[in-house]
Amino acid sequence: MTLADLAMPTLRDSRLDGLPVAIIGAGPIGLAAAAQLHERGIEFAVYEAGNTVASSMRSWGHISLFSPWEFLVDPAARRVLEPTGWGAPNASRLPSGSEVVERYLVPLAATDALAPHITTDATVEAVSRQGMDRTRSSGRDSTPFVLRILRSDGTRDEVLARAVIDASGTYATPNTLGSSGLDPLGLPGVADRVSLALPDVLGSERDRFAGKHVTVVGAGHSAANTLLNLVELARQGAGTTVTWLIRNRSAVRVLGSEDDDLQARASLGARIQQLVEAGEITVVDRFEIAKVEDVAGRIRIFGTRDSEHVDTDLIVNATGFRPNLDLLREIRLDLDDIVEAPRALAPLIDPNVHSCGTVEPHGFAELQQPEPNFFIAGMKSYGRAPTFLLATGYEQVRSIAAWLAGDLASARAVELSLPATGVCSTTNAAGCC
Repeated sequence: MTLADLAMPTLRDSRLDGLPVAIIGAGPIGLAAAAQLHERGIEFAVYEAGNTVASSMRSWGHISLFSPWEFLVDPAARRVLEPTGWGAPNASRLPSGSEVVERYLVPLAATDALAPHITTDATVEAVSRQGMDRTRSSGRDSTPFVLRILRSDGTRDEVLARAVIDASGTYATPNTLGSSGLDPLGLPGVADRVSLALPDVLGSERDRFAGKHVTVVGAGHSAANTLLNLVELARQGAGTTVTWLIRNRSAVRVLGSEDDDLQARASLGARIQQLVEAGEITVVDRFEIAKVEDVAGRIRIFGTRDSEHVDTDLIVNATGFRPNLDLLREIRLDLDDIVEAPRALAPLIDPNVHSCGTVEPHGFAELQQPEPNFFIAGMKSYGRAPTFLLATGYEQVRSIAAWLAGDLASARAVELSLPATGVCSTTNAAGCC
């Protein structure tokens, strides 16, 4: 589908009149979408699975972001906030996840423009068309969307919408530990000793990790941040030992970032390399996990090669994330076969051929699905690919809001300037930076 093939959005059918645009997720991108729609005078409703806004970001709030405040505040959100007396943080400062939530997202969600339209403790279990499964075509674009909502008290109900922006993110659906993409054999027997990415090892989860042998699995920035915190825990006399298990020869996204425009991200490589050389982190490379097993109260991690194994007390799964597509079974999607991102976006972000931070401008046209007026935005739009930055998502939802408002010129005028990572992780990506 080309831009020339895209007609103006069909939001004015009588069955759609008065219905809001449904936004799934009240994280940074979901709330930015709400602010953008508010400025356009379009009714919206935000549904957040957690009991507060930005619940996923709160889970890793102890981690500092690579991006300074300059790249973290959506322009429309800023315009909504400024009349309330909100003071913008120092543009060059690097905040933690918790600071972004408390200083930006909570005040934004509390504004008169957004607060009445946000529902928390509301998990969107499924999206479809009212009275139509995915096989029915006639009149589909003029039929309301129906979202099935699971409430915190266990009850379910359904709400209608004229368009849907899925900004639910990927943090709740991590990739598997197994190199095959499947859970390794034996996982249920040790699952209580496997942590999600970015555990708070120096804070709320200190007692769990202190004095243990911890193996971090994964080769990206989430793994690097956890490794740094585990080394600090060990230096505090906690008796913790740290192993880093990766399936490639090196963790290029972490160790090869000297030219990164975001200096906080660039410094990770040097810091991790120094710790490896000093023996504070033990690296096991070219290890592909096939099976895990409880052996005398510890976890034995078996590789795909005969007899290779690693024994540990705890595992941190920092292998990345994947989109939850289960709720979209009745929606017509066109996703890339490899990274599960919208097909037109995938070539710009596929880590097999492109791993740089610089992403070509993209908006509604790349994100729109065969299902009319349904969009995947934010981290979820990247599928299984890494290197998503908030500024990317903000521009996505600006373009989508313009499209839904019928402002095709603004929707097409997509401009995006991102700091480059300085990393190309494959030989196929030479020159992409």
